[in-house]
Amino acid sequence: MKRFHTLLSALLLSGAGITTIAQNPISQTEFTADPAPLVIGDTLYLYTGHDEWEATPEQFVMKDYLCFTTTDMVNWTHHAPIFNISLFGENENANASQMAYRNGKFYFYPSTSGVPVLVSDSPYGPFTNPLGGKNQLTYAQDTNFSGHGWEDIDPTVLIDDDGQAYLYWGNNALYAVKLNEDMISYDGEITAFDIYDKNMFGEDYEEAPWLAKRGDKYYLLYASHCPEDTDWAWSDSPMGPWKYGGRVMRAFEHGGMGNHTGIAEFKGQWYFFYMDEGLPDAHSRRRTASVVPFNFESDGKIPYIHHDKRGVLKSVAPLNPYVRQQGETIAWEEGIGIGYDNVHSVYVNNVDPGDWIKVREVNFKDGAKTFAARTRGNNPSAAIEVRLDAPNGELIGTLNCGSSKDWKETKCNIKQRDGIHDLYFVFSGNGSDLMDFDSWIFSE
Repeated sequence: MKRFHTLLSALLLSGAGITTIAQNPISQTEFTADPAPLVIGDTLYLYTGHDEWEATPEQFVMKDYLCFTTTDMVNWTHHAPIFNISLFGENENANASQMAYRNGKFYFYPSTSGVPVLVSDSPYGPFTNPLGGKNQLTYAQDTNFSGHGWEDIDPTVLIDDDGQAYLYWGNNALYAVKLNEDMISYDGEITAFDIYDKNMFGEDYEEAPWLAKRGDKYYLLYASHCPEDTDWAWSDSPMGPWKYGGRVMRAFEHGGMGNHTGIAEFKGQWYFFYMDEGLPDAHSRRRTASVVPFNFESDGKIPYIHHDKRGVLKSVAPLNPYVRQQGETIAWEEGIGIGYDNVHSVYVNNVDPGDWIKVREVNFKDGAKTFAARTRGNNPSAAIEVRLDAPNGELIGTLNCGSSKDWKETKCNIKQRDGIHDLYFVFSGNGSDLMDFDSWIFSE
């Protein structure tokens, strides 16, 4: 069954004399919430919650966490779910989280009634609990600022230039504590900031803190009010005092009543990640993650940022089609799904005739000669049309995939076209469930 058939691909957005196809939300195959970016080298990792299809407008259903990666900010590779929150209880929801990287290890901080910590040698897991069993880094009984039982959610981590790490979290409360170098324990007392101090937090602090550092300034972004605006404050110290800076994004401008944001600098450009309700059948408990670029103002302040379905208009660098790329590396799609054989095997599935995948800004250089793809399926009519610049753009080759119970690679010749193009894989054949699609590559 097609749960998502966005039709947003037909939505042309005009501005500055150009017409472009929508690029937000980042994923069109899953409901994604609480985006948390992490930059390591030439890769940006985006960790999100996962709002399940079963969620109703009155009830969250969030059981696991997802990961997407990009090296160009326009094409995103889907990865298998990295962790299921049921380790900490069947009735727990996978609330906002953050990943930190230190000394070759990945430290994952989800949120339950308190803040657990998990560790892995890989950004994709598997993750284990270094504290053992269901033990956590912090517990609800450690804090009591708000007086309610769900205040210990939405952790965020900042590792300062001097190596000192800080953990922040809180709903109707804002807590902070210094983490030890092991990242799984803390030093000293938990600090509770006075969220009612209007000089520090303006009219309201609600939840979803995010910490970042730029130069010698520390920036705190957070959700205010409900429905949730996004506000910001800044300080000369990671432990405050904070000075209220203003509003970043208003509630409902982004098409949703809640918001959890994060900012990151990647290859010299800053990006603002946020939540909206950008897919059909979305609602306040079925959310989607989006991203837009932004620049700090000349005095260091964060500007007001508008929701924009166009997303990132220009890639950081064009994609190289002459190294193997994953089928699930996608700028936009229409109709397909994402499947998982196990925690590390991910592929495109649920493919019907007319479905397509867009890969942006592919650099064919002086021209490609052949196209090859790794597929499997039981439909002998299954084929991939290779088109340029639009789903109905120039057809430069057709790969007849045929049927195979196991993964197999098939190759076809293509018309040689040079330069940079948006690449479309348009699926064709008789019937439905044409194939599973794992990876692809061109030859020069």
